[in-house]
Amino acid sequence: MNATVSNAKPVKVVGLIAMIAGVVLIIAGAATALVVRDQLVAENITLGEDAAMFQGNVVDGPIDAYLQAEVIDMHAREMAGGQTYAELDREDPVRATVMNGSFLRASLFTSIIAFGIAAFAAGMGILFILVGWALRKLVDTAPVTTANTPVQSV
Repeated sequence: MNATVSNAKPVKVVGLIAMIAGVVLIIAGAATALVVRDQLVAENITLGEDAAMFQGNVVDGPIDAYLQAEVIDMHAREMAGGQTYAELDREDPVRATVMNGSFLRASLFTSIIAFGIAAFAAGMGILFILVGWALRKLVDTAPVTTANTPVQSV
């Protein structure tokens, strides 16, 4: 009985492609996080004394952005008597200020989501590298047989 020929080259190529994709994902994730951070720093937002923690810090990451969004919400609700923008009467003079606070919070939450997506991309990049490495390692350790090699019974 003859054994089948093992063709490891396609598996190695897929492993290499996965590893390259992993590196690209890590670079893209890191670049995205840096761009978002730079944009937040450029806005020169500083956490106030009424923030839950990190008072006086420049907003430059997802935790700072979240804390600042909470401070904005707290101030907007104080101005509006505990009401949200949607709950205020259309003629209420505070409505425009509360609306601006809502827009600022949405922008800060968008940066938080961007940081999360960047971290997810980098994490997937690590996973792709590991899968690619495993594929290539499995092929390297698999016994290679040829069509003319007899299979020995156990």
